[in-house]
Amino acid sequence: MPAAAGTALALTCSGLIVGFTAGSAQASTCSQSYLPLPDPSCTPGVYNSAVTQSTINSTICVSGWTATVRPPTSYTNALKAQGIIDYGYSDTNMSDYEEDHMIPLELGGSPRDPGNLWPEPHYGTKTSTTKDGVETKLKNAVCKGTITLSAARTAIKNNWTTALQVTGIG
Repeated sequence: MPAAAGTALALTCSGLIVGFTAGSAQASTCSQSYLPLPDPSCTPGVYNSAVTQSTINSTICVSGWTATVRPPTSYTNALKAQGIIDYGYSDTNMSDYEEDHMIPLELGGSPRDPGNLWPEPHYGTKTSTTKDGVETKLKNAVCKGTITLSAARTAIKNNWTTALQVTGIG
């Protein structure tokens, strides 16, 4: 049921409370001007401290490892709903976005930190699907020893659309 103007709402999902106020249009807190990248002030990217250059062979380079740390949609959907509001997207259809990890799990991004998650649109010329391919190529290069974990993380954090060129693997 829609909330009355000015009514405070909170979504609780797996212990996470995401609050917002319904009513008159609010200014978005995150900018779409960075698309296809997230707004760095809202989504700066956060690392998983368990993943380091010395632990890659027991973490990201193990087939299936990301499935062991990936948060459930019951957690990420609440963040996605709030992120759609925060980014001021006019399209509020949740299925039109992927709650994406800015620093991907494949490169040791923090699985649950909201500073590493954002609603990435499925539309546009450079989408979540395009980014997924970049993530895989970077992870493969790290696991082969072609580039360091730090180089891959820095490149994807700065601009995933140029990360392959910057690291010399694309």
